[in-house]
Amino acid sequence: MHPTPPLNAHSALLGTTAHASPLTPTTLGFYLRPRPYGFAAHICASLQNLCAVRQLARAELLAQGIEDGAVDSAQLVLSELVGNSVRAYGDYVPLVVEVYVTVHGVAVNVHDPDPGALPMRRATPLDSAEAEGGRGLGLVELLAPGWDVRRSAIGKQVRCRVPVEPGWD
Repeated sequence: MHPTPPLNAHSALLGTTAHASPLTPTTLGFYLRPRPYGFAAHICASLQNLCAVRQLARAELLAQGIEDGAVDSAQLVLSELVGNSVRAYGDYVPLVVEVYVTVHGVAVNVHDPDPGALPMRRATPLDSAEAEGGRGLGLVELLAPGWDVRRSAIGKQVRCRVPVEPGWD
């Protein structure tokens, strides 16, 4: 397996000059914790924090040797899941976003505080020219087949695995 880069490299990516550690937030509403082969970001959902976590996911996955296509897919899945949480609970909802590499692919997990409201895929076809929305979970299913939802200590967790090319180790 590829080694996980040090967390302080991510602080530069997020635009901070302070040394980042699990005890020091890097930006307001963004707390970063390393984990093997990835990270967990505790965020207050905002456009700025979504952009930062997407950039962080890209940098981390590329550093782990993941191909560009799988990185793009993981970023899209991450965006859809965070977007669903914001639509369901409003701006600044507290979320935990985990992105890490496993032998089964890239894990993208989003935790939100409501264990009762479960995401449901609409019957909207992905190629519908009339639909204004409702494609998000269809895209997630396409890019991360078999995603699921589990209750967690902080609410619920939507768990996805984006497949990677054979040979990642």
